[in-house]
Amino acid sequence: MSPRPRVRPRQPRLRLPAWTATLTWKAAVFIAVMCCALAALLGVLVHVSVTDRTVEDARERALARLTTAARAYEAGEPLPRTAGIDPVGLPDPLRALALGGQSGTMVDSYEGRPTMWAAGPADGRALAVRTDFAASAETINGLDRSIVGSSVLAIGATLLVGAFAVTRITRRLHLTAQVARRISAGDLDARVDDPRTHDPSRPQDEVATVSGALDTMASSLQRKLQSEQRFTADVAHELRTPLTGLSAAAELLPEGRPSELVRDRVKAMRGLTEDLLEISRLDARNETVDLAVHELGPLAERVVRASGTDTAVRIERDAPVETDRRRLERVLGNLVSNAHRHGAPPVVLTVDGPVVTVRDHGDGYPPYLLDLGPQRFRTEGRGKGHGLGLTIAAGQAEVIGARLEFAAAPGGGALARLSLPEYGGDPDGTDGTDGKAEPDGTAEPDGTDGMGHP
Repeated sequence: MSPRPRVRPRQPRLRLPAWTATLTWKAAVFIAVMCCALAALLGVLVHVSVTDRTVEDARERALARLTTAARAYEAGEPLPRTAGIDPVGLPDPLRALALGGQSGTMVDSYEGRPTMWAAGPADGRALAVRTDFAASAETINGLDRSIVGSSVLAIGATLLVGAFAVTRITRRLHLTAQVARRISAGDLDARVDDPRTHDPSRPQDEVATVSGALDTMASSLQRKLQSEQRFTADVAHELRTPLTGLSAAAELLPEGRPSELVRDRVKAMRGLTEDLLEISRLDARNETVDLAVHELGPLAERVVRASGTDTAVRIERDAPVETDRRRLERVLGNLVSNAHRHGAPPVVLTVDGPVVTVRDHGDGYPPYLLDLGPQRFRTEGRGKGHGLGLTIAAGQAEVIGARLEFAAAPGGGALARLSLPEYGGDPDGTDGTDGKAEPDGTAEPDGTDGMGHP
């Protein structure tokens, strides 16, 4: 049997900090790299050019002195102080060149100082002269320091200007993203550009084009949603009148199975019409709340009694909450009704401080509801309901500033969790029993609506 191949452990990938993904950081790195590359290229070109010119000038002076020293040597005159035959310190490559019968120059050192040497042949020996190269070397070094300093200053100034320009762009992009998030949250009046000051004739860059496209999309979406809201409200209002007459006519029918079926369907139509009206008001986002302090435990017990269902109430920790009692009762009533309609017993309502949970022991919420939230006129399972109960509950919870979450209960079943803002002051004896419900035409929690789930 062949040995099994060894699997190397996967090395963890190096992850950069989150701020390195920002456009400002990327632009700064790009500008810095480009400036450094440009400064290095220009610096090398200037350094090479100036160094070549400086060395060439020093070489010409050294060769001129070598010519003068050669003439003095041929005439038998004394050599200059900086010239000599096979002098000490002459570089070996230059000595070998002179002994070979050729002349040349070379930069080396003499007594620790930069020196330009020039040497040529003289009767089988090397005649050489030296020229001080310290001043030229200092000029080159000073030029290099100036190039580095000016490059650093240029890179710093370019980074500041580039960061300022990029920040202006990213600020506008952040504003566009904020407006997009506000639109996604339901604020369809949010716009990037103020229509009162917007000048369409002014030239626009790419960011302004994106912002204008977002504003145009928001305006179009707002018009379509408002049209749908008006249509829903108009349909519900128009149905009210014939349904009222139909309900009155149904009461005049003789007793019997057909009469019961007609009355039941009329009641269902009236409930659906009231739900549509309530959803249209929630969509319009012009609801007002009547805040008061209520004890959450007694209020939840009253909702369960009004529902007429076999629901267990557990109060682990009571807490005062400042909320709209009628809207809170509407939310809890719809949650309890939905649990009985689409779940399985036992149904338990638990109060734990400002958090209320409603759990059943059925098959749980459908996956689309857990992912996307309640959706009107979408149900699964046995087809009960219209998909409006949980939609209304979520809308009313948002109005009173509560957070409604849907999850799968541990061990099976559906779990709805309503988190209310806890009241931190003195409730002054207000326990919710003396609060008056605000009549607004919404249906009471009678167990007639629900969002379907298996």
